[in-house]
Amino acid sequence: MTATASSAPSSAASSASPTDAAAGVRASLNFIERQDSKPYFHSSALTGGDPQIFFATDPRTVQVADMRPVADALSLEREGFELLASPTAVDDLHDDAAVEDVYYPEVEALLRQRFGGGRVVIFDATRRSDSPAGAANPDGLRGPATRVHVDYTVASGPQRVKDILGEDETARLAAAGARIVQVNVWRPIRGPVERSPLALADASSVSADELIATDQIFPDRVGEIYNVAHADTQRWFYAPEMTRDEVLLIKGWDSLDDGRARFTPHGAFDPADVRAEAPPRESIEIRTLVILEPADAGRGA
Repeated sequence: MTATASSAPSSAASSASPTDAAAGVRASLNFIERQDSKPYFHSSALTGGDPQIFFATDPRTVQVADMRPVADALSLEREGFELLASPTAVDDLHDDAAVEDVYYPEVEALLRQRFGGGRVVIFDATRRSDSPAGAANPDGLRGPATRVHVDYTVASGPQRVKDILGEDETARLAAAGARIVQVNVWRPIRGPVERSPLALADASSVSADELIATDQIFPDRVGEIYNVAHADTQRWFYAPEMTRDEVLLIKGWDSLDDGRARFTPHGAFDPADVRAEAPPRESIEIRTLVILEPADAGRGA
């Protein structure tokens, strides 16, 4: 599962993107300034609260288009994200037991349906809130991620697979020609979301040299993410007033390097016209690996 960044067009993603259209809002997104040394930051797991960054950011006002008019045409393989209607039977997504016992199987079923089969491995659940207290998680409080980023890189994607599945299973899957896709399932805990909605870049509008590898320091390891440098050619989207019956699927890494979307930048932003009395944004994101062995290959693309 060798992975290298590529911006070449793919037969899997060669049709024109539908994201040329769409009204939306002007909003400030936090990009990274390019620098000579590799940037790094201390993770929430290390600080217990907000991450502590050791690099300069580059706030830019950009157009963030409404994805709803083109939602039916969006593709994980081209744009790197999809907006889906997906009600949950869980009344309280703050309830850890209900999330593990009921919500996890819902997520697994959703992704198996989306990809036409395969195996789904859930390896993380994170709640976020832009309330002053943040949202409680086993490794500390979490607020919205306010810098545009990608959760994995060409190096850390394959490494995370090894960490989760083990060296032997990872080697077996590689020998079998399996495809592994890291997908985040992002849902409002309550809605409609007015504050701190999520902006996502059309992955086909982001070039490899705009993805800046950044060390993420944990208490027991060093991970790596991409922060994103600004370019005028990038296209940004959001789903206004998402409800808890909707999810965003966000591709974080794909073992296939054939020109399809592999890395989807995203980050929270503050709409200029948000009501002062709007409730805090509360969300839950489930990180998964979707494993497609040869019998599953080509489904759901």
